[in-house]
Amino acid sequence: MAEERHVLMDGYPTLVRVEGSELVANDGRRVAADQAIHLPPSTPSKIICVHLNYSSRVDEFMTKLPAAPTYFQKPVSALSGHGADVVRPEGCDWLNYEGEIAIIIGKTCRNVAPADAGDYIAGYSVSNDYGLHDFRDTDAGSMLRVKGSDTLCPVGPGLVTDWDFRGKQIRTIVNGEVKQDGNTDEMQWDMHYLVADIARSITLVPGDILLSGTPANSRTVYPGDVVEVEVEGLGTLRNTIVSGPTAIRTDVGAQPSGSEEVMSTAQGGDWEFRGIRSPMGPGAKHYESTVDDE
Repeated sequence: MAEERHVLMDGYPTLVRVEGSELVANDGRRVAADQAIHLPPSTPSKIICVHLNYSSRVDEFMTKLPAAPTYFQKPVSALSGHGADVVRPEGCDWLNYEGEIAIIIGKTCRNVAPADAGDYIAGYSVSNDYGLHDFRDTDAGSMLRVKGSDTLCPVGPGLVTDWDFRGKQIRTIVNGEVKQDGNTDEMQWDMHYLVADIARSITLVPGDILLSGTPANSRTVYPGDVVEVEVEGLGTLRNTIVSGPTAIRTDVGAQPSGSEEVMSTAQGGDWEFRGIRSPMGPGAKHYESTVDDE
């Protein structure tokens, strides 16, 4: 396996390789990995995400998988990198992490068999498919504002080639506590299948990103929380949650909601509201469960 990263060096985007705890450019310049300003590992024309894929997530929501995968898109303006802040807009309460693995396309791909799809993958990275569930009542179909608001797609820290996705652990850690703990063997549809499925009708070009699903226990995070996604062989993606500098405008569009649908998604398939952490600040809401405990 090999890993490459994109960082800012002297103000310019620079491709570097990983050498121990340092990042090294082709011209010999070096920077400590923990001091570097990381950029996303690719510049995609599109970011495509699968809905449900991990069996633990399906079980959590007490549902079943469809016969074939279903997808949504994140706009490329949602993309950010390792170490970047993830913004929860003022006026919103229910921002959830979803630790995932990113597939990064290396060659133009159209109408390929699953057995050949690996030839079109440049490599893999770690991602976090954040969801702003305050808008779930409004955009449940497209997931546009739920999953596509600015900063809600960090990917990094690098791109790893020749990585075998089979049997790999994936964990999400919040403030040092493990929240998600899954394995890629839970996936109903593997990386090659997802690429081949999308490429039947949508041309994938170099740099495009596919997010491959999350295991159980996506939950709400709050300003000040540090969220890490660890994937065996790919490294750790780390981001900090911050409160947005501006509030969601109230003079246009649907407003953030704390409905039963919003809460059941934000707090899990077997949610109960009693005793959950309440959002802080003006307009904070408190909920009690109307659902019998399972």
